[in-house]
Amino acid sequence: APVSQSPDSECVTEGIRIHAAAEFLVPESAPEQEHFVFAYRIRIHNEGDARARLVSRRWTIIDSDNRQTLVEGPGVVGETPDLAPGESFEYTSACPLTTSWGTMEGSYEMEREDGTVFEAEIGRFFLSSLAPK
Repeated sequence: APVSQSPDSECVTEGIRIHAAAEFLVPESAPEQEHFVFAYRIRIHNEGDARARLVSRRWTIIDSDNRQTLVEGPGVVGETPDLAPGESFEYTSACPLTTSWGTMEGSYEMEREDGTVFEAEIGRFFLSSLAPK
């Protein structure tokens, strides 16, 4: 299998497995204007034995100049997926940077049917416009 351009990440928290991978969007980017756009794909899979609903997201984005951006908000792509055991949800979003590479990491606030809340970790993954060696 071909190696993805950006090393991806996978984390499991309380039965919620989150896989994240990014790719550089050449057509949307203008490197000479310090505008680099990345698409990232997230797959959330409930491999536990209890339902969990994604309530909110929290991202830390760090560019290669070490500028840190915090992004927080309700849901993902306008949805709050409610995952029964065995169910998955996938989405793609985009992240602009002013540098040619950076990292993203974060967490989703997940809520159980009984109202308990936990943070499902999203491991650090790389945004890179540098061609794979």
